[in-house]
Amino acid sequence: MKFFVDTAEIDEIRDLADTGLVDGVTTNPSLIHKSGRNFFEVVHQICDLVDGPVSAEVAATDFDTMLAEGRKLSEIASNIAVKVPLTPAGLKTCRALSQGGTMVNVTLCFSPNQALLAAKAGARFISPFVGRLDDIAHDGMQLIAEICEIYENYPNLETEVLVASVRHPIHVLEAAKLGADVATVPPAVLHQMFNHPLTEKGLAAFVADWEKTGQSIL
Repeated sequence: MKFFVDTAEIDEIRDLADTGLVDGVTTNPSLIHKSGRNFFEVVHQICDLVDGPVSAEVAATDFDTMLAEGRKLSEIASNIAVKVPLTPAGLKTCRALSQGGTMVNVTLCFSPNQALLAAKAGARFISPFVGRLDDIAHDGMQLIAEICEIYENYPNLETEVLVASVRHPIHVLEAAKLGADVATVPPAVLHQMFNHPLTEKGLAAFVADWEKTGQSIL
């Protein structure tokens, strides 16, 4: 499974990229707003930090403007994945951009039928939002299972399942067990994945025993 980090905070991306765990980055208008910085400046910096796909989202909702915005975004860097909503205009934009060689991430997916449509439109990534489904008492991971099953039936579909709206490490675990291609994870969740009380306890014991030897490796 590939890990994308879901943030527009440069320092967080740089720190996580240094671990070798980050395969890409996803942003959205809300994350850009939270950063308080210029959109193009932020995306340029992210693309310089990460070799993998960097999702940058269009702001328009009509086809003509969405396509124009998508083309402008694609010029930022070769690793840009233009993010479009799962609407008729969004899928039309997806088709036009993907046919021109641009990676497209179709976002705000909440049903298997939507995922199938996005794949038919040429999406490189489909972003089902598991956390938002959980919020309304639907099983978000069931959606991932259904999309993975459908895509496996049609090997000619090259769309990758990018699990979004991840709220906790269990979402990542379940997505990996189902065979999802990517999880886009907030930095806080990725840091949670490092943690286990037995790891901390074991390390503390090793450090204490080493200090008692009075020795130094350096």
